[in-house]
Amino acid sequence: MANLTGPDRARYVARMFSRISPRYDRLNSIMTAGRHHAWRKLAVQLALADYADPPGLALDVATGTGDFAIELADRPEISRVAALDFAEPMLHLAAAKSNDAPIRCLAGDAHNLPFPDDAFVCVTVGFGIRNFTDLPRALAEIARVLRPGGRLAILEIVRMDGAGPLPRILPTLFRLAAPALGALFAGNREAYTYLPESVQGFLTAAQISNAIQNAGLTLHTLRPLALGSVAIHIAAKP
Repeated sequence: MANLTGPDRARYVARMFSRISPRYDRLNSIMTAGRHHAWRKLAVQLALADYADPPGLALDVATGTGDFAIELADRPEISRVAALDFAEPMLHLAAAKSNDAPIRCLAGDAHNLPFPDDAFVCVTVGFGIRNFTDLPRALAEIARVLRPGGRLAILEIVRMDGAGPLPRILPTLFRLAAPALGALFAGNREAYTYLPESVQGFLTAAQISNAIQNAGLTLHTLRPLALGSVAIHIAAKP
């Protein structure tokens, strides 16, 4: 995995998520102690806190099994949600979970979003930007499809930095525990070995903030969670 880049890496990740899709939700709940739903709800609340316009369209990129899309669809500020992912088995689960919610699930690439400019009042990405093969391009695409004043909410596991014991202890525990839990509860050690490796090879919360601003968006909120191992970023299109 470490030697894969570009399309090869994207195909590897898509196949991996397709394999683990039936147990993905269960492992998310185990690894976050059930907090991932509350984190998504908080991210949507922060993103739409001062929204005063008529209901508009929202987009959930890298939707997985659709939890962020469902949170968006429950909000009165949102009329419909497009839920996009590159792993179609994940989308089948998202469609089954969404029931009668105004959510349209579709396969697509975050680096080439199949939507017009200025289409969405809100875009969310939950635990997905680590898997983008070209983060600046994906963020530029998100900025393109956001309407002026629209909000971006990113929820992501981040690489910890700084002094003190936690930036050393928590990544080590995560690196040891994730493969064991993946093998036990999902029957897939490889996928959950990739997870902590992808975090350690990724960005800190501050570096994600810089990437967001480099895409032309204005950072409004950075909210650390889980002792700083997870972060919510809220940004707006000027």
